[in-house]
Amino acid sequence: VAEDAPPTSADTVFDLASLTKVIATTTLAMRAVDQGRLDLDAPLGGRLAYWRGEDRASVTAADLLAHASGLTAHLPFYRDHRGREEFEPAIAGLPLEYPPRTASIYSDLGFILLGFLLEDVFDAGLDAAFQAVSQQHEWGELGYRPPHTWRDRTAPTEFDPWRGRLLVGQVHDENAWALGGVAGHAGLFGTTEAVGRFARTVAAGFQGRPTVAEAATFDRFVTRTRVPGSSRALGWDTMLPTSSCGRRMSARAVGHTGFTGTSLWIDPEADVYVVLLTNRVYPTRTNEQILALRPALHDAIMDALR
Repeated sequence: VAEDAPPTSADTVFDLASLTKVIATTTLAMRAVDQGRLDLDAPLGGRLAYWRGEDRASVTAADLLAHASGLTAHLPFYRDHRGREEFEPAIAGLPLEYPPRTASIYSDLGFILLGFLLEDVFDAGLDAAFQAVSQQHEWGELGYRPPHTWRDRTAPTEFDPWRGRLLVGQVHDENAWALGGVAGHAGLFGTTEAVGRFARTVAAGFQGRPTVAEAATFDRFVTRTRVPGSSRALGWDTMLPTSSCGRRMSARAVGHTGFTGTSLWIDPEADVYVVLLTNRVYPTRTNEQILALRPALHDAIMDALR
């Protein structure tokens, strides 16, 4: 967002950043559970070859989804790692910061591992696996590695000194870039219209209508875990008075945010969803006014609907 920027519209394409975690990775995890390909409660060691050690023997896919695996939040592997063959052993071999399920620390690294696991589950790249689901539900313009034809209506993100250029249509997250633009924690691009279609599909699940997963699977993913002090469900965040959704949404609300200035919140009690897509990192990430804007916007919307 800048004063001299061209106007945005419903078909402006944004780097969705960590909305990838719920739109792509969490959705694919739900589908894998429904198809019997993924046991959320099975130890990861049976799936990920490098996940070894007594301290992590009990960690499951559910723990990764709940950000309760013990993994640290983030490390700049992009500086000297490329591709899954280098990222996976580096992440899987990290010392755990805390005993699994005793706390929740939001972790990009856990979702990177989830992306690898899901690629194995579906025997396909994460981008192809997600595209199949997106096309089935007719969500529209959502995807990894956006085509060149989207470029003219893609919002720029940051002038990246590491890459030496303004990023337009290339993933902002550095670790995702080092993974080829396709990762479990970031990489999706999309429009407000497309994210809105996704939100409507998820909202239908709260009403018992067809959604991204069978009812029992869906309910587990949108229910807050019992991890001490955590607001996390599986993949999704849930409402707290201190959340980015503000103070007016119901306790059943679920949502997520993205570093580039994106967010999605769904309140089934009010039958409302709010999609906010911005490029707040343009031209640099120093602008953090989005942190105050998000809750204020959600509160204003909820007040206006009363």
